[in-house]
Amino acid sequence: MMAEWLYEEGIGEARAALIEKGRIVEALIEREGEVARAGAILQGRLVQTIIPRKRGVVRLISGEEVLIEPIPPKVAEGANVLVEIFREAIAEEGRGKRAKGRIAQPGSKVHPGPSLLQRLRATDVAIRPCPAHEEDRLEALGWSELMEEAVSGEVGAEDAALRIFLTPAMILIDIDGSLPPAQLGPKGAKLSAQAIRRMGLAGSIGIDLPTMNNKDERIVAAAQIDKYLPLPFERTAVNGFGFVQIIRRRERANLMELLREDPVLTAALALLRRAERHGTGGAATITAAPAIIDLLHKRADWIEQLARRRGGEVTLRADSALSLAAGHVA
Repeated sequence: MMAEWLYEEGIGEARAALIEKGRIVEALIEREGEVARAGAILQGRLVQTIIPRKRGVVRLISGEEVLIEPIPPKVAEGANVLVEIFREAIAEEGRGKRAKGRIAQPGSKVHPGPSLLQRLRATDVAIRPCPAHEEDRLEALGWSELMEEAVSGEVGAEDAALRIFLTPAMILIDIDGSLPPAQLGPKGAKLSAQAIRRMGLAGSIGIDLPTMNNKDERIVAAAQIDKYLPLPFERTAVNGFGFVQIIRRRERANLMELLREDPVLTAALALLRRAERHGTGGAATITAAPAIIDLLHKRADWIEQLARRRGGEVTLRADSALSLAAGHVA
């Protein structure tokens, strides 16, 4: 079976999954909002020089700040500039990383970065739209389970399992399981490569494999990374302690960062997705934790859109006994 993208335009976000051999091998989410997307060229003003001629901060017309490097010799603070975005802003625990960019080449014109759908089209892989009134193909392939893995950072089963940790310096993947090291090493490497691809993990990634008996076993484990993680990426050899480092180009937040940035928003959008597909349409009542209902009240446009798609009135009801993940639709 050939690979294909499943794509759906949800309320508040668009979603896509690359399907190969009946499995989700990549999952992408794009939330609505005015942010500087990778690939955009945008207008702004140099408001701060951090290192003369090397690094500075540009404030875009939208108000978002972009870290630029280098600063051309003739560009001074206060100058209006065009900025090419090559990495989007990324939320991190305790602080956020500004978008990164460079001063655009002379003659460049302002344009937004590609949308999720445009990025899919650029892959030359077939795209299948997934409207809400049809079979929920994403859910049938394990979409919700994948979202839970991204939120928890836990992947796998008792014989081989991953725990994925996000840190400001790098992503760390710890591997544990009941298999002997000679088997756990390759199995853990395969699971890690698949999770990296599925969740869009990028930047510096460290994988802590079990300590294996010899170099040959470490080579077998490393080969699983090469088999299941598509290029481009760079990696080290697996050292004697079982550690291997991978470097992948980083353009935007990965799935774990996106879902964890705002747990209330993540839960609300997941509930809206379920509400759009619930039953055969018509009126519906969404019952959820107060924080989710408060957010949905503030986003009346989402509820109006849901009502139009369902063809009936949508009622919101708060229940303080419910957790963020326990909302339901009736």
